[in-house]
Amino acid sequence: MREIRTIGLFAVGGVIGLVVDAGISQALVSFGHWNAYLARIVSFLAAAVVTWWWNRRHTFAGRSSGRRAHAELLHWLALMSVGAVVNYGIFAACLMLFPSLHRWPAVAVAAGSAVAALVNFSTARGLLFRHPKASR
Repeated sequence: MREIRTIGLFAVGGVIGLVVDAGISQALVSFGHWNAYLARIVSFLAAAVVTWWWNRRHTFAGRSSGRRAHAELLHWLALMSVGAVVNYGIFAACLMLFPSLHRWPAVAVAAGSAVAALVNFSTARGLLFRHPKASR
């Protein structure tokens, strides 16, 4: 039952990250006239920071990375970069296959995020937040 709760909280964090990622990407393209590929780099970094905070505070609150916050964030970014490669690959493939999505990159962001979520959960739970917090 605890693992189901963990997966649910991770999914909530993923949705929050998706809103940040897609929102920033879409805003940079629509209002800043950015290239969709470059906008995605900025939006991913912002979303990764937000999801790290959420998961640290909620999803994995009972677990520890054994690192200070700044080191944990850097480790999170490194681990999420594995999922980001998957995510960005699907994002780019969507833009290539469906050129109209250049105007609506949020759709391609969502497609990439859905697949990468599986990779991200596995790396976050298995490699970063793998130790239960010590009882006080």
